[in-house]
Amino acid sequence: MSTSTTASVSTHILDTSIGRPAEGVAVHLSARSGRAADWQALGGSATDADGRCKDLPALPEGTTHVRLDFAVEPYFEEKSAKKQADAQQDAPANRDSGAPSVFFPEVAITFAVVPGEHYHVPLLLNPFGYSVYRGS
Repeated sequence: MSTSTTASVSTHILDTSIGRPAEGVAVHLSARSGRAADWQALGGSATDADGRCKDLPALPEGTTHVRLDFAVEPYFEEKSAKKQADAQQDAPANRDSGAPSVFFPEVAITFAVVPGEHYHVPLLLNPFGYSVYRGS
């Protein structure tokens, strides 16, 4: 929750390749107090069945920049392994070509914040691209 001296952050992920929330994606939160300051790792969470991280750590007072790091490669690897197992069960000759299951193994989003504001940052994700925006 934001206060008059801090900002707050929330996020969720929608896997646009299947039109469903992305469950089990690790999300790490870092903050800094100015462009020249070092990043401070604050902790992380993982997305739930609704694709939301409901327990991200609070931002420290004086935070001006926030970074969300989404570890999307393990999510897509798991989806690819399940898809491949299903395909092999139905038709063993239809195997994956060995191409990577994801082009972006991680997504790092950095944004500026001001005290007293809440920042909801949704990630729209697919194996070969992503989009992010400030939500409400």
